[in-house]
Amino acid sequence: MPKGSRYERELVDLLWKSGFAAVRVAGSGSSSHPAPDVIAGRGKTLFAIEVKYSSGERIYLGKEEVNDLLSFSNRMGAKPLIGVRFRGTEWRFLDPSLLKERRNTYLIEREEVIENGIRIQEIL
Repeated sequence: MPKGSRYERELVDLLWKSGFAAVRVAGSGSSSHPAPDVIAGRGKTLFAIEVKYSSGERIYLGKEEVNDLLSFSNRMGAKPLIGVRFRGTEWRFLDPSLLKERRNTYLIEREEVIENGIRIQEIL
């Protein structure tokens, strides 16, 4: 099983345990249409989530990846989030508008996520 899908499944399980309905989106990243990795909802709250994991100190996201998340979220009426977990940390969530922009990518740094990322309890 590819590493990315393992963490997508882990996040879906956590979201269910936290009271959300959540599913992985089959073929996300390989479809001709924008699609997030996970869609989760609870009542009238709906999230489109791009999932990222790293055993290092940084995660880089392509601008197209973020733009696709924003496009999908806008069409669906969902709040876009980046679900991030670094090895040894709990899941945190970032609003894409807060990402650090580089030339062709966005940068997510471990310490910044630990300090500023939203815990799952906070999105409830």
